[in-house]
Amino acid sequence: MYDYYLGGSHNFEVDREAARKAMAVFPGLPKVMQANRAFMRRAVRYLISQGITQFLDIGSGIPTFGNVHEIAQEASDQARVVYVDNDPVAVAHSKSVLGDDPRTGVVAGDFLEPRSILDSEPVSRLLDLDRPVALLLVALLHFMRDEDRPYEVLAEYRQALAPGSYLVITHAAASDPGTRKRGAAVTDVYRRGGSTLELRSRDDIARFFEGFTLVEPGLVTPPEWRPESPLEDEDPVVFNGLAGVGRKA
Repeated sequence: MYDYYLGGSHNFEVDREAARKAMAVFPGLPKVMQANRAFMRRAVRYLISQGITQFLDIGSGIPTFGNVHEIAQEASDQARVVYVDNDPVAVAHSKSVLGDDPRTGVVAGDFLEPRSILDSEPVSRLLDLDRPVALLLVALLHFMRDEDRPYEVLAEYRQALAPGSYLVITHAAASDPGTRKRGAAVTDVYRRGGSTLELRSRDDIARFFEGFTLVEPGLVTPPEWRPESPLEDEDPVVFNGLAGVGRKA
């Protein structure tokens, strides 16, 4: 669905059908997702500027045009990226898209099982966990229910990361009555499709950064995070959800 919102070709009719249903109740979804992807690109470039060359992207989907490895490796020939997803179709297509790139790897894994990811062969081969790593959870945590214990699970990743590592998050948010109404309708579409979508408050999203120090400008809507063009040029619909980057001391 995410790839379809972005205008990609790596999606299936079942994805397109579900995405069209979500867009029927929230027509601005494609623009929101595109703003989300643009934030990710800016965050990766920022991390490279801070000397980060190791990236662990969990819930990556299919790494199509403009994804982490392209942005990072364009900025640094030392960049190494491991993508993780729990969808076997996404994993198979990711391996096909990436080919034999020696600086990228793909793991079939679930965010809720940290050790299976951190101990995986691609992570062991490409990432040195004794050095700073950027952990990317972009548009992932809102698919985790509170009963999945996402805060406790994320704490396990934090403990495994070296000082100087970074956490990158975007998350759907329930910020105003209009957003909550649209969000409830979209949530219902996802639920009928077998997925959970949790719209959390700002405070609840900020809790994910426990143990990290948010870098400026803090937890903001994706377009507001270190924008590269005037915000007044943006469609108002993209000021949805929250995004932030935190550094582990």
